[in-house]
Amino acid sequence: WLKRHDATVTVTEFFGLAQGDANITLPHLDEVDLLIIMGGEMSVNDEDIYPWLVVEKRWIRHFIELGKPVVGLCLGGQLIASCLGATVKKNHVKEIGWWPVRSRDVLPSTHDIFHFPNSITALSWHGDTFDLPEGALWLAESDACAHQAFQYSARVLGFQFHPEITQKNLKMFLSDNGYDTMSQDGNINTYIQTPSQMLDVLEERFHPANQLLESALDFVIRVI
Repeated sequence: WLKRHDATVTVTEFFGLAQGDANITLPHLDEVDLLIIMGGEMSVNDEDIYPWLVVEKRWIRHFIELGKPVVGLCLGGQLIASCLGATVKKNHVKEIGWWPVRSRDVLPSTHDIFHFPNSITALSWHGDTFDLPEGALWLAESDACAHQAFQYSARVLGFQFHPEITQKNLKMFLSDNGYDTMSQDGNINTYIQTPSQMLDVLEERFHPANQLLESALDFVIRVI
């Protein structure tokens, strides 16, 4: 999608920082036209461990205040919610694997509303969840997690699941021991699939969520 739009892509690699490191160089706000906030293993509340979260959240909040387009994925959606004053907390269960996400009826709004499909099977990989920011539209839910997607103003979309997932990066998720850590749950949890259950799917399984992400990006940049 970015290549088709001839985008110049820059990346801020927070994952390259050591724990306790607060020094991070962020781009100037006016240098960025579209912000895509990716996922991560940490919680948005881990500011003592990752003090750069404070800097990142302040930058995101200022970017949103400028009315610029933003899409957040998993931790990225949680960061948006946190920046807007909402609580991010443990979900009642961990949700890992391919699970249906369904749209909610959204009341009429003064701005355009992103069209979320009636139902989509998407890859989830999270233990936390976000409350809805004040003024946000609740777009989607799942059986395991109430808040799966929201829209804030006309330019900001946050997702709890991973619409960006591909066969390649799913294998990366599973290859770095992240699954072993995430899948640990002291309770019986029917919403944690095994690696084979996640991987043993046809390539077509990835396409609807990928197309949803492209639609989301089209939506937030439509008035640039």
